[in-house]
Amino acid sequence: MKINISSDHAGFKLKKRVVNFLLKSHEVNDLGPHSEESVDYPDFAHKVARRVKKKKYLAFFSNQS
Repeated sequence: MKINISSDHAGFKLKKRVVNFLLKSHEVNDLGPHSEESVDYPDFAHKVARRVKKKKYLAFFSNQS
């Protein structure tokens, strides 16, 4: 299964744990962010949504807010 994953900066640590777990049995496309530096979650949610719309991957978005 192919899975897109993204988060905002607050969900970065959780996203890393989820990615590591999913990589054991799935193809994972981590769309960022790649650090805890402050980001706007809509930018990253949009990346995931575009992929889902094109039916390329399932999606997961983590937001710890």
